Amino acid sequence: MTPASLPAHAQVADELQALEASLDPSELHGSLCGYVSGGGKHDRAGWFAAVMSDPLVSTPAADGALDQLYQASTAQLESPDFGFELLLPEGDRPVSERGDALLAWCRGFLGGFGLAAGANPPLSEESGEALADMARIASSDLSYEEPEADAEALEEVSEFVRVAVMLLHSDCVLGPRHRRKLN
Repeated sequence: MTPASLPAHAQVADELQALEASLDPSELHGSLCGYVSGGGKHDRAGWFAAVMSDPLVSTPAADGALDQLYQASTAQLESPDFGFELLLPEGDRPVSERGDALLAWCRGFLGGFGLAAGANPPLSEESGEALADMARIASSDLSYEEPEADAEALEEVSEFVRVAVMLLHSDCVLGPRHRRKLN
């Protein structure tokens, strides 16, 4: 069974613009995934307010791009098939746009993760290193001089981030859930 698909980056951008939320779609997805991976309490109606740290934020429209983003992201993180994806601009967009979006995604993830997991999350040594690496990626200053090589490097870094997120979600959400079932 394949987890639900993410909406297109442009669809999320359009819905955020309609809500007058000046937030990058990739950063929002990173925040959502960080919040969920850090063990934050969430549901379909309240996730946007929780991630935005603003209880007055309206609930996204049912079946809109933001609702689809939430449903697909939570399904992908819970999937045993490792089908988790990052919401980044489409592959035909310039590598500089996709690279900047990846950095925004990582910044969002770190903020959402910190918000949910707190100061001392239950991380394995490997997860702790992955989180530190994500922080280094988020604070990177990219230059784009060789588009072909840069695109290849971007794919590798994106894959690292994708696997790191699944590892962090496993440590902070799946591991504690399984331990509770055993007790």
